[in-house]
Amino acid sequence: VQLQASGGGSVRAGDSLRLSCAASGRTSSRYTMAWFRQAPGKERELVAGATTSDSTTFYGPSMQGRFAISRTNVDNAVYLQMNALKPEDTATYYCAAAADGETVYFRANEYVYWGQGTQVTVSS
Repeated sequence: VQLQASGGGSVRAGDSLRLSCAASGRTSSRYTMAWFRQAPGKERELVAGATTSDSTTFYGPSMQGRFAISRTNVDNAVYLQMNALKPEDTATYYCAAAADGETVYFRANEYVYWGQGTQVTVSS
């Protein structure tokens, strides 16, 4: 499975962005998919994820509220709507897919497939 993330950019505090992640390859299979982010010098952290089986969504600490994940199961595409962005949201955002579609996974090492990342820069 190949994941292609897009939609990043440079914005001002308070702006919104919508990230997209398109899957190719074995898209007939179903995967829990998620967005992670990593700022320079920091660990990769979960932003949000969604299972396939019942479309359960889950969020990292302090992520719910300004961030919203959605997905289309037909093609395993996943989206991240980010509102009221803050400078501390500046990071490289990665989409990821796990090995199954029924489990909620919070840790980065539980995901098998990763996209190349898209940069989000928020200025004050």
